[in-house]
Amino acid sequence: MKRNIVIFLFAILTAVFVCAGASASRGNHPGTDQGHSERSGKPGGDKPGSGRPTEYSASNVVSEDSSGISYISSSDSENAVLVSGKVVTIADASVNKTGSASGDEADFYGINAAVLAKDGSTLTISGTTVVTDGGHANGIFSYGTGTTVNVSDTTIMTSGNNSGGLMTTGGAALNAENLTVSTGGNSSAAIRSDRGGGTVNVTGGTYSSAGVGSPAIYSTADITVSNAVLSSVVSEAVVIEGGNSVTLNNVEITGSNSKKNGKSTVNTNVLIYQSMSGDASEGNSVFNMSGGSMTSLTGAMFHVTNVTTEINLNGVSFTYASDSNVFLDASADAWGSSGKNGGNVTLNLTNQSITGSILQDSVSSVTVYLSGNSTWKLLGDSYISGFSGDMANVDLNGYTLYINGIAYN
Repeated sequence: MKRNIVIFLFAILTAVFVCAGASASRGNHPGTDQGHSERSGKPGGDKPGSGRPTEYSASNVVSEDSSGISYISSSDSENAVLVSGKVVTIADASVNKTGSASGDEADFYGINAAVLAKDGSTLTISGTTVVTDGGHANGIFSYGTGTTVNVSDTTIMTSGNNSGGLMTTGGAALNAENLTVSTGGNSSAAIRSDRGGGTVNVTGGTYSSAGVGSPAIYSTADITVSNAVLSSVVSEAVVIEGGNSVTLNNVEITGSNSKKNGKSTVNTNVLIYQSMSGDASEGNSVFNMSGGSMTSLTGAMFHVTNVTTEINLNGVSFTYASDSNVFLDASADAWGSSGKNGGNVTLNLTNQSITGSILQDSVSSVTVYLSGNSTWKLLGDSYISGFSGDMANVDLNGYTLYINGIAYN
């Protein structure tokens, strides 16, 4: 059972919430899947493929620098541009990819992407337009340990299902600056990673997704986005799977999870979970956000399930959906083993205002840490298992605070 507690937190205190709910507000700032595997019930949808490919097909295997060239592919399971084991710069190009593929070869290894770099390549792209029209046709794909893609001042548009804008897998790196990325299909995050993860750094630009199960960011990697604008039309704004991370610095991000996908049962702006599919490393996940704003147009702000996670917030402006005042829902959902699949959250707030509710169930835990001179104001009866701080900083506001079953009023 989840109980709803409404609290303002403004104190040097630690609050541990068990079988309870709360919302917190602190500081001087007013509160304001893309998954990929239906077989695992992720919030997204691709199906099993044939695994690691033994060979690749490309209309253009590029091994030298080029400028002003048009690259075209119209065949299924074919790259328009393939760079393998080379250091290459492509400038002021156009890349057009039609044709489809399916499953793991495309989503894990880059088959059918418009642009694919692999085998330790370093590929630099600037001033280019990349367009794909087909299923499992990612825009720019960085695959494999030692591979790095650097892309700047470029536009990427994909329209098919399972077709992310920027895609990183297998331990590769991808660095992006001042891009315009839009995706239209289902399970097509604008910034996307998959099996094997990697490191993604994005600075500036706009990133939007329009399909079901298509957040702006789907992370099975370590993804950092700074000074950018991100949005999703019918999906979560951000999904983190497994022991991975998303860091947002001075980002404006909006999500509208109006259509749940896969096994999802909670409408939320940020989903942090472990699907147990094997596509994401297991372990503790991390969500960091400093500055900027987050808007939820539908559902809770955060939902954490079947994973242990740390959420660090510093000076973020939050705007809640009209249909929900829930800031954090930590609870069992459709993934994992019953009784062991709760969400375990450490929430660190610095210079941060929160006005929504925090909910958790009996198999979940939420620990809230606040720094600075703070006050906690209750807006409803509140139930917590532990409290460390000065009760003089708690404004009961006519309500009762229960700490490990003992009432304070």
